[in-house]
Amino acid sequence: MSDYDVVVIGAGPGGYVASIRASQLGLKTLCVEKETIGGVCLNWGCIPSKTLLRNAEILNLVKRAGDFGITVGNIRADYAKGFQRSREVVGRLTKGVEQLLIKNAVEFRQGAAYIDNPNQVTVSGEQYTTRNVIVATGARPKVPEGVLIDGQIVMTSLEAILSDIVPDRVAIIGAGAIGVEFAYLYQSYGSKVTLIESMSQILPKEDEEISKALSRSFRKLGIEMHTSTSVSELVYLENKGRITLDSQGTKKEFWVDRVLVATGITPNIENIGIENAQAHITDGFVSVDENLLVNGKNVYAIGDINGRIPLAHVAQAEGVFAAEHIAGLAPQQLDYNAMPRAVYCNPQIASIGLTEKEATDKGYSVKVGKFPFLANGKSLTADEREGFVKIVGEANTGELLGAHLIGHEVTELLGELSLTRALDGTTQELGGLVKAHPSASEVIKEAALATYESALHI
Repeated sequence: MSDYDVVVIGAGPGGYVASIRASQLGLKTLCVEKETIGGVCLNWGCIPSKTLLRNAEILNLVKRAGDFGITVGNIRADYAKGFQRSREVVGRLTKGVEQLLIKNAVEFRQGAAYIDNPNQVTVSGEQYTTRNVIVATGARPKVPEGVLIDGQIVMTSLEAILSDIVPDRVAIIGAGAIGVEFAYLYQSYGSKVTLIESMSQILPKEDEEISKALSRSFRKLGIEMHTSTSVSELVYLENKGRITLDSQGTKKEFWVDRVLVATGITPNIENIGIENAQAHITDGFVSVDENLLVNGKNVYAIGDINGRIPLAHVAQAEGVFAAEHIAGLAPQQLDYNAMPRAVYCNPQIASIGLTEKEATDKGYSVKVGKFPFLANGKSLTADEREGFVKIVGEANTGELLGAHLIGHEVTELLGELSLTRALDGTTQELGGLVKAHPSASEVIKEAALATYESALHI
């Protein structure tokens, strides 16, 4: 008899959700975490960063209070106090996850886990046998070769999220989601921000029109951006960093108080014994099959460690899938093309499915519909006019291939798009929905109508 039906290694979003679902299904479950329950997302990623971004949003709203006929006195932004609020939110949610594990009868061990073989895991010297293992050890920020993270001048997102000091001038290397979110955050508190991206656009994985719109917004804020640019030299001198940029042979040198490295992630595969589960490593990530199995039998790898889509909600979906697969429920295969993506700078970015270019490259006959928030009544009443919705549809069938949004709180509009995709809905059906008026979601309806030349308000 095994000690456990499932041992889950890692208590981040994927791991704790997998543990809860496994226990709900009657499986005796052990969850192991060597650091803090909630993982990077809850403690040093999604939750504290979005709390800080909310602080920035309120600060910017107060700054333009006059637009609403409200007069305010001298505005003093205390980043340290806002930082403390972010840690309080983290603490509250961490305790909540602890209680969820207890409520669902998940056994928990603090310590480093090591896979001895597919049916045995050692945790801090104690051995446990198990019928199944779910590896959910996540990832950490990727640091380019030759770059020293000193935690004072040069930081990754982990050090930056734990700093209660806003730098006067900051260079951010990497303009993915983390990079642009910190760019907006720091600029809101008065930093001079330089955003550096090696690809041809910021947010390289997003639709080109969305990227261009965010670039325009950032330029208005005074954020300096360099695309198709690399860092050729980084020198630490007198508590400052001297950074040299190389843009197709053109060099530029300047000094900063902080360098934030946001160049991707590295999976946490070291010292966990993953090789003892017959794992195959591809580009540093653990390869899995269609059922998220590492060895085709009983060892699963979920979340950032498998490199499919390194997002917390994807890890949670994979955690549920793995637990249900172990329980023999034959869960529906995950559709990674339908996974929503969100970026929480302001304006926010939200997307699902294929970009226009991706759809065209795949051979689809594409019909695009767009509608601006400037023509939306709710957006005008809120004085949040920036941005638009872009729907990518298949021209003949109306299949919803993708949707891309930029604007205020557009991440909250992803739900109906996810549901439309899940139900194989069409742009005609999306355009035919009756929306409350006034509401921001009317923009989705109008953009869908625009894919077949039927938009009503533009």
